[in-house]
Amino acid sequence: MTVATQVLVVEDDDKIAPPLVRTLEREGYAVERVAEGLTAVERIASGGVDLVLLDLGLPDIDGLEVCRRVREGGYVGGIIILTARDGELDRVVGLDVGADDYLSKPFALAELLARARALLRRSAAVEPAAPAAAAPAAAGLRVDPASRRIWVDDTEVAVTSKEFDVLVLLDEVRGAVVTRERLTSDVWDENWFGSTKMVDATVGRLRQKLEEAGAPVQITNVRGVGFRLEDQADA
Repeated sequence: MTVATQVLVVEDDDKIAPPLVRTLEREGYAVERVAEGLTAVERIASGGVDLVLLDLGLPDIDGLEVCRRVREGGYVGGIIILTARDGELDRVVGLDVGADDYLSKPFALAELLARARALLRRSAAVEPAAPAAAAPAAAGLRVDPASRRIWVDDTEVAVTSKEFDVLVLLDEVRGAVVTRERLTSDVWDENWFGSTKMVDATVGRLRQKLEEAGAPVQITNVRGVGFRLEDQADA
């Protein structure tokens, strides 16, 4: 039996949420709706959520804080921010704290559905491995595309779907430059029309996670071109 994709709508506006929920349900998604940020954080932490549609203007805590907390808590599923704000600062901050995409209100439901499908195609939201899971024998950084898992020595590193896809591309040609254009096309969509800041924000989060895990590599920004994954001895 196929389990429906679970979408959590975090939206306090009763004029927006019900039609959005109905539309998603007609598309075959299992949908829950909550109206407060703290409730959303608790629900996501309980597991089983594949995609979050997150409003920024919530009545208790800001949607950016929700995004920050759930990413820090290990959530690796997709997050699309929905907001009436259209400022560049909010957009960049949203990406920095872990959002995968960003739509300004009012938005067309068809566009939202298209972005959700594109994100979910990339999003194999894998739960963090249990402690008993077998660790790889090799030391250093290991990227396993088949299982969509990353290890630094014997410790698994939790990353989002897009962070993983970025690392796979960089690791495939370790030491060579991968252009922003290729990252945008392969990780997002060949028809992606959003900001290239998505790439920079995702790489920034990935770089921080690798550094915190003590990975013997670094991601170098090749100005005006793209990024290169290098062993630290070669960097």
